[in-house]
Amino acid sequence: MRYLQSIGEYFLMLKGVFGRMTKRSVLRELIFKEIDEIIMGSLGIVAFLSFFIGAVVALQTALNLNNPLIPKSLVAFAARQSIILEFAPTFISIIMAGKVGSFITSSIGSMRVTEQIDALEVMGINSLNYLIFPKIIAMLTYPFLIAISMFLGILGAYTAAVMGGFVPADLFLQGLQEEFDPYHLFYAFFKTFLFAFILATLPSYHGYYMKGGSLEVGQASTTSFVWTSVVIIITNYIVTQLLLS
Repeated sequence: MRYLQSIGEYFLMLKGVFGRMTKRSVLRELIFKEIDEIIMGSLGIVAFLSFFIGAVVALQTALNLNNPLIPKSLVAFAARQSIILEFAPTFISIIMAGKVGSFITSSIGSMRVTEQIDALEVMGINSLNYLIFPKIIAMLTYPFLIAISMFLGILGAYTAAVMGGFVPADLFLQGLQEEFDPYHLFYAFFKTFLFAFILATLPSYHGYYMKGGSLEVGQASTTSFVWTSVVIIITNYIVTQLLLS
């Protein structure tokens, strides 16, 4: 019953988020602030992880291709498919659930503990719209972060494979272009938009409805990361089953 209550609270929260709107000038400022904190603030860690994940994928593939009958270009093909289909959209989203999700939960939870949310309501401001709507809009730019992740992942794969002497540069570039299906990009970015919505709303829910003091803020952040990761993985499975099967 507790889980059903939480699901109901979540959808009621979404209804409230798109209810009475805050002034446009205030929302515009909040949206740019959220983009700076959530998206731009995550650029460094996403770039670092993407480059080295791509490099590791290429190395693992190259080291396990011992059969001389298998073309070396397969290293680039496997790296491209792995990075575009799963590593960039899904793996980075799990990392973002820990970094961004915990930040959102703790920031809103701290406002709940210090009664700042109650103060917003007293002033006649729709606190759900004021706090969560800018995060949802800011996360619409999340696919740009994933596009950078894809590029750097493939660059990392190229660097590891070519500079490491496993694959000649021309064969690697040939493998990148082999059997490329633009539909895979649509699939990757479609589920990225879904992940972005989950990353903006689930951690906000855990922060907004938390009860207790500063200790409970930390517990809410941990719970938020766990459930956001679970929902992302389940969503990934459902979307893959619907779009690729």
